[in-house]
Amino acid sequence: MLSCDTYLSPGSLDDALAAVAASDGRFRFVAGATDLLPWAREGRAGDVHVPLLVDISGIPDLRTIEPRDGRIWIGAATPFQRFLDHPELIRLMPGMPDCAVWFADNQIRESATIGGNLVNASPSGDGIPPLLTANATIELAALRDGAIRRRRVSLVDFIKGPGQTEAEHDEILLGVECDTLEGYGGAFEKVGHRRSLVIAVVCLSAVVRLDPSGTRFEDVRVAIGGVGPVARRMTDVEQRLIGQPITAELLRACLVGCEQFVMSRTRQEYRKLVAPGFVARGLANAIERAGGSPDACGIAKEIANG
Repeated sequence: MLSCDTYLSPGSLDDALAAVAASDGRFRFVAGATDLLPWAREGRAGDVHVPLLVDISGIPDLRTIEPRDGRIWIGAATPFQRFLDHPELIRLMPGMPDCAVWFADNQIRESATIGGNLVNASPSGDGIPPLLTANATIELAALRDGAIRRRRVSLVDFIKGPGQTEAEHDEILLGVECDTLEGYGGAFEKVGHRRSLVIAVVCLSAVVRLDPSGTRFEDVRVAIGGVGPVARRMTDVEQRLIGQPITAELLRACLVGCEQFVMSRTRQEYRKLVAPGFVARGLANAIERAGGSPDACGIAKEIANG
């Protein structure tokens, strides 16, 4: 069971940072709490007591979604459901709608936040591979010498390992800034111990942009999670494909060596079997959604179907 002495729901970033600065350091930030509550449930972590629980989900700045200098800003308290119903996110983040569907049911998607998924830093975090393909940058804030200090760090550098991030204890994750991927096709693949609403054993995000004929890759971004301590971009696969015409030989070649990305301590053989299939299927779906020609889509689907 989770308990606390004081529960705060500040209405501004200033109030949230002032509250933790005045505490004795025994506090925890929370937004959707969809990870915290199961973790604290009896049988998982036993009884968990947090003297000060600071709910930052109501801070307006953390729910902002807006274009910024050719990129898109997504506030940390943005629920996963917004990737399914916010027109700008659907248009500019093509890797996220499928991710949101696989992530959880409607109720959880309305509570679980993108920031929480990042600070939880699970190797299987569903939102991490799509954000890696969008070259995401994290913004953090903390109170230092009476003033708010903000800093930025790339998502690649932010997650250090399972449950470990670059954030200091009193820093709030404000949001994430991503490339705008309008015109790209996106796909997300996931498998777990059951069909849905489950922690991923393997998850993968693929986004592609094709030339006007729909037969050649102009850009390819692929990231995989659940197979090692942190999710990773599959740069070897990307570099083989960028600038090349879509052929069966090329797609087969890019699947060779995918098992090198599997570094987990458990179920290695299963993950090594799944990874190439997910790359093939993710690329096939992304090619189709990017406006691939009938021939290109047919080739990609044939490879994906084995």
